[in-house]
Amino acid sequence: MKSSRNIRNYLRIAPKHRRILRLLPVIAFVLGFGGSVVAQTGPSARVKNVVLVHGGFVDGSGWEGVYKILKKNGYTVAVVQNPTISLGDDVAVTKRTIANQDGPVILVGHSYGGAVITEAGNDPKVVGLVYVAAFAPDKGESVSTLIANPPPGAPQPPILPPQDGYLFLDKAKFPAAFAGDVKPDAAAFMADSQVPWGAEALNGKIIEPAWKTKPTWYLLTTEDKMIPPDAQRTMSKRTGATVVEVKGSHAIFVSRPQDVAAIIEKAAKGTVAK
Repeated sequence: MKSSRNIRNYLRIAPKHRRILRLLPVIAFVLGFGGSVVAQTGPSARVKNVVLVHGGFVDGSGWEGVYKILKKNGYTVAVVQNPTISLGDDVAVTKRTIANQDGPVILVGHSYGGAVITEAGNDPKVVGLVYVAAFAPDKGESVSTLIANPPPGAPQPPILPPQDGYLFLDKAKFPAAFAGDVKPDAAAFMADSQVPWGAEALNGKIIEPAWKTKPTWYLLTTEDKMIPPDAQRTMSKRTGATVVEVKGSHAIFVSRPQDVAAIIEKAAKGTVAK
């Protein structure tokens, strides 16, 4: 009799209320078990901080295009202004920028900036490294040792003799060597606004390469006349990096910022925030 009364009472409930009753077990499951899944995979787990490190002969302004794309896509982006006088100083400047971030960091380096992030990337906040047409030295290596024996037939960068311990590229040859796919007026500006690159920075040796313990990505430029593509392949292979090859010059971060931003976002999404 009691069961019959329960059934009659249920039948008296409005149809919309009966639908709610049917959903109660599902709601209980989501609240009881699904909540932990949401907490693990929600936005809070995403790496949102990106630190960009420039290379020799240029400054951080070249990252503007990459910066704008990443900012638009919700990332917090910091651009390091390295003095490029010594590797030790550049690592210290980069670490100060990393320290100012409010969580895990994807650290990105172009050209000589690759040597900087190889050492600075040991910072505990760094959870991933991205090399953009960059040097990736091993322990005890420097940029100088990496360029000492170029592959046969590789183009020679038009580096002028040192002036008071600093290096420059021949302005007339800069566009073709460094920025072959950059608009002519922008390439000419880059040539005329060169930043002196200290010989001491080239000779700075890596103490502990971060790519041995951190997930690594590498954007390889197949038209590069500063760091030969084959040299980039050798360095990226030994780092165990996820490699993306793009047809572009050494100044790929200026000429094709969308490709650079894309690999940075892959790194951010493919790395677990700690």
